[in-house]
Amino acid sequence: MGRAVPRVVVLGAGFGGLQCARRLAGEAFDVTIVDRNNYHLFTPLLYQVASCLLAPTEIAAPLRKVFRHADNVHVHVGDVTGVDLDQREVSLDGGERLAYDHLVIATGSTTNFFGNESVASHALGLKDLGEAVNLRNHVLETLERAAHADGDERAALLTFCIVGGGPTGVEYAGALAELVRLVLPLEYPELQVAHVRIVLIEMGERVLASFHPSLGRYAARELEHLGVEVLLGASVQSFDSERVQLDGARVIPSRTVVWTAGVRPAELAAPVSAERTRRGRLVVDERLRVVGHPEVRAIGDIAAAVDADGKELPMVSPPAMQAGRYVAADLLGRAPKRFHYRDKGNLATIGRRAAVCEIGRLRLRGFIAWLTWLVVHIYYLIGFENRAAVMFRWSWYYVRYERPVRAVIHSDRAVGADRAVRAGSDYDPPVP
Repeated sequence: MGRAVPRVVVLGAGFGGLQCARRLAGEAFDVTIVDRNNYHLFTPLLYQVASCLLAPTEIAAPLRKVFRHADNVHVHVGDVTGVDLDQREVSLDGGERLAYDHLVIATGSTTNFFGNESVASHALGLKDLGEAVNLRNHVLETLERAAHADGDERAALLTFCIVGGGPTGVEYAGALAELVRLVLPLEYPELQVAHVRIVLIEMGERVLASFHPSLGRYAARELEHLGVEVLLGASVQSFDSERVQLDGARVIPSRTVVWTAGVRPAELAAPVSAERTRRGRLVVDERLRVVGHPEVRAIGDIAAAVDADGKELPMVSPPAMQAGRYVAADLLGRAPKRFHYRDKGNLATIGRRAAVCEIGRLRLRGFIAWLTWLVVHIYYLIGFENRAAVMFRWSWYYVRYERPVRAVIHSDRAVGADRAVRAGSDYDPPVP
């Protein structure tokens, strides 16, 4: 009798999980990749969905299409309800049980509101595709409401607060400012660009704290040039959907708070009974194996992997991708005895034709950095069709200053449209 093929279960189809499964495609392993969604999401461009530049499908790659030529890789859509490390078994919400010889936990991260319940209840996130679409809908609906309001109500509707001066907050603030400058003069004659207030709130002393200070200062200047108020050294105490309460008794009347101030490791429906750090990340050894369970690997945001100096790696996509490739190579017996993260630098864009780029001691800003940002993001998108669609969309926007994806579509209305169609109505449902 032949030797059984080792079974590998990968939890999560984010950057780390996808890289691991792709590297094992065609190899002598039986691989199952599990995710609650049937697509891989390119999260660095979520803010462009939220700001009406890209359509959701342009940054989402269907998993079954990605692995259509990999006979040994199977896709399972569902939520994990339990992980039995002793029995080496994963339980799913449909009642299925997946036995494994090797388990790769790559479940990513979720928004961290740091225990602020009022903000968690009323703020808008920008961490997944649903949140990006909800934010896009909210902004467009807010503009519609503002067009028929006046006085203090209009001022509050036209005040948008973005909390967190990291790359996501900076990129979304710049994109929102450009959306306002492009759309209002042409399509909202009732409103004036000067009446729109976009406030970027950062608790630290500068934006883009992970970059060199000179690049952070440049980013702040570019944002202010776009009309964004950069409020440093301020923290949000509460938000009740009508006003933002800051420290020092400062209040900003606003109907919109976008929270980009932090992330935390995502939690499975049933927590894995393994050692964690104070931040909730799984403790792993130098080969990314969960301590006490050498058959279990953890990668990306969920894992407390460290760099050469012993510092935990940041919760961003490059470490996850490198870790995914390393784990696959290690399972194939082709990896070094220790995972070594190679920092390839930081990138952030601030609106059209402005960006910052830091690679080692090389620091770029402005148009050259923006071109670098474009090339890197196109390269890492999954699928030729998505690359072509995004490149076309960016090129069209560059020439025509257009923000075309502005249909407000809600799931409840989609259900109503579907019922009308099935009932024989001539109702023509909108297309995103």
